[in-house]
Amino acid sequence: MLHTTSRANVARLRCLALAALALASGAASAQSVTLYGLIDTGIEYVSHANANGNGLVRIPAVTGTLPSRWGLRGTEDLGNGIKAVFMLESGFNTNTGTSGQGGRLFGRQAWVGLASDYGTVTLGRQYSMVFLSLADADVLGPSQYAIGSLDAYIPNARTDNTVAYKGTFGGLTVGATYSFGRDAAGGVPASGTCAGQQAGSASSCRTVSAMVKYDAATFGMAGAFEEQRGGTGATAFFFNGSAPIPFADAGDKDRRIVANGYVKLGGAKLGVGWIRRDVVVPTGDVRSNLYFVNGSTPLTGALTLDAGLFRIINADQSRSATMAVLRGVYALSKRTALYAQTGYLWNSANAQYSVSGGGGGTTPGKGMNQLGAMVGMRTAF
Repeated sequence: MLHTTSRANVARLRCLALAALALASGAASAQSVTLYGLIDTGIEYVSHANANGNGLVRIPAVTGTLPSRWGLRGTEDLGNGIKAVFMLESGFNTNTGTSGQGGRLFGRQAWVGLASDYGTVTLGRQYSMVFLSLADADVLGPSQYAIGSLDAYIPNARTDNTVAYKGTFGGLTVGATYSFGRDAAGGVPASGTCAGQQAGSASSCRTVSAMVKYDAATFGMAGAFEEQRGGTGATAFFFNGSAPIPFADAGDKDRRIVANGYVKLGGAKLGVGWIRRDVVVPTGDVRSNLYFVNGSTPLTGALTLDAGLFRIINADQSRSATMAVLRGVYALSKRTALYAQTGYLWNSANAQYSVSGGGGGTTPGKGMNQLGAMVGMRTAF
């Protein structure tokens, strides 16, 4: 009798153990967290890197072909087609190991939200729709010699304290963001800070953005709008050697309108776009227009060639520039690649745009042209 009871207890314990394992397995499969990252660095030469026309050889801080980062992203299945989602992403400078984006721990992205078939709503620090609208047409992306050389905000278009929505329905994607205070710690060159979220001010340091994007099998197009409001600590800067524009009043506005498109031709891709910027302040409005065409094509199974042509016109400040870019990337594996890239920038008589987006320190004298060249390596995990 005792022997029978003992066997029954053992059976019960086995059943309980199996049930616990099943529950644990179910919980594990319902939640997913991924650690990921990328390190990209190299050696760069920039001519006419100061007003005296001296050249500079360096390991740049910010980028190569892609900015270095590490992060955590995760999802949890809540049932009924709803998921909890989050992302924490930290940018860092490979030359010194310091944090980027104004020294933030998770300066690239830090948000949490809910996702369903109707779209995703997120809260935290995240990308503006201006950045997301360029994801396909801007083939060169946040590279050393690219759009960021002429408008450094574009590859840094993120906002603090932000509510965002993005949904994809077939080939159509729509999105919008609203920031209660876009930048508490800095991170965009020469643009100061604008923490916002101040009692008694309903619009100080606010930022709103919106996007409509359509993607088909072989082509796509996108449009986006963003408006930033002024506030304490803020400036508006055109990255061309002109003085920063005071931007401290909540009625001041800094707007960007983006229109772009791309086509795929076999393994090749061609993207074109236009970025209009209007800074509206009591001292006088300032406008610029940035145009780009860039493309990518595989030459072999491992070697890809990218090229781009960029033109910015700022008639209100009498400063314009043209930049041509060429880049070759050789894949050693799916995660690791070697690259060589070069850019040449022609400044107008008063302009001081820099060819390099590698973290400052390369501003030429007025009207000086610049050559940039870099060889480097990147690896992802």
